[in-house]
Amino acid sequence: MQEGNEEPFNIRLHLAKDILTIQEQDVICVSGEPFYSSERTVTIRRQTIGGFGLSIKGGAEHKIPVVISKISKEQKAELSGLLFIGDGILQINGINVRSYRHEEVVQVLRNAGEEVTLTVSFLKKTPAFLKLPLCEDCICIPSDQSSGTSSPLCDSGLHLNYHPNNTDTLSCSSWPTSPGLRWEKRWVDLRLIPLLHSRLSQHIPGSDVCRKNAFQVIAVDGVCSGVIQFPSVEDCLEWLQAIASNISSLTKHNVKKINRNFPVNQQIMYMGWVDEKEQDSVQDRMYSPKFLALRGSSLFKFTAPPVTTWDWTRAEKSFTVYEIMCKILKDSDLLDKRRHCFSVQTETGEDMFFSVELECELLIWEKAFQMATFLEVERIQCKTYACIMESHLMGLTVDFSMGFVCFDAASKVVLWRYKFSQLKGSSDDGKSKIKFLFQNQESKSIEAKELEFSNLFAVLHCIHAFFAAKVACLDPVFVESQGTATNSGIPSLSNVSLK
Repeated sequence: MQEGNEEPFNIRLHLAKDILTIQEQDVICVSGEPFYSSERTVTIRRQTIGGFGLSIKGGAEHKIPVVISKISKEQKAELSGLLFIGDGILQINGINVRSYRHEEVVQVLRNAGEEVTLTVSFLKKTPAFLKLPLCEDCICIPSDQSSGTSSPLCDSGLHLNYHPNNTDTLSCSSWPTSPGLRWEKRWVDLRLIPLLHSRLSQHIPGSDVCRKNAFQVIAVDGVCSGVIQFPSVEDCLEWLQAIASNISSLTKHNVKKINRNFPVNQQIMYMGWVDEKEQDSVQDRMYSPKFLALRGSSLFKFTAPPVTTWDWTRAEKSFTVYEIMCKILKDSDLLDKRRHCFSVQTETGEDMFFSVELECELLIWEKAFQMATFLEVERIQCKTYACIMESHLMGLTVDFSMGFVCFDAASKVVLWRYKFSQLKGSSDDGKSKIKFLFQNQESKSIEAKELEFSNLFAVLHCIHAFFAAKVACLDPVFVESQGTATNSGIPSLSNVSLK
């Protein structure tokens, strides 16, 4: 895991149903005095064979203390049970060496005599070079045989009679020599991330740059996991999907509870995080997290998940589902490096662009939007818009059963009526006018009707929604799914073009 510009360090993840636990390694006192000290003091003697039995890396030139990088089995350092790989050496025989360079610490240890007292503290965020393998070219020759220098990036072996082929398995066992005290290196909880309404992101914040083998989890209260890196893209995707699945399950359960307090026509169909693409006056493009919710007849856009009833009145924006158009963007439609994107064209003609992290999330959103639109069209049955035809104020009703009905606004007299099946084409000027081409059922001739609307895009989207709902009614699988509408298992509606 990496946080900011700090060196990455090893962590362990534990995924439960509702919590992601991030653990780090630490050395803790597991028996003895009821206190915790981050520092330990241990005295070890130099043995005839094997010396102190430890190796070190690092130093002040890397802005960290010298770190124990190897502990040989069955040597004094290992048997003490108080020294661990990853311990930073703070003092040697009372000498403060926190700010010493690597070579300076090596010299102090060489001249420490047959017995040395070390004060150490476990460095949880040890640098990456601690993981580098032992390099024989920079092993410290024992002090009585050479005065050569050592490298802070390689293991400096602090032994007598040291043999470079000694590659015994590293050990972190705890065999206490101090009465009543026992120390162990353990995984301890670093951070708990509650998963309900958490969001995942593989992207560098605000950009379209995707980290292929890393992601972060941000809790609803803003607590961030840091960038969690994996050895491979496959491992990353497996964890990403597992966490996303738990978040989805929690969301469905939460929606089910919330819906108990809402009437049938105000049920929530979808809730979830997306990233919205924004046009900025300074930067070319940037993304910001938004929370979308489909509830009843509306699509809500929030900056944070709604928790109380009052929160629903404080949405950043809301739109009527049958007066907006949703489009899943294919590869040729994508605007940048982000995948899994969709656009929403509003009733004013404004295009909003969103992205989600996984393809399955995109599918869930698409099906939920289709179902929400269908249910609302089925509920309202018709929608009327004011329009102008040949300088006269008219009304156009889009009726789920009858089709298109145009009437005089003053007298309410119906001027013409056509079924949905009679619409053979349409065109618009992108501003206010729509020309409909209807086929006369008797003469089979095409009859053109031109209307002018103040809200052109709302009308176009509404007509599309009614057409899609009409087509969906002919799909028995879709009809059967209405009674058990969820965020999955909803078949696609046909995309009827009115162009």
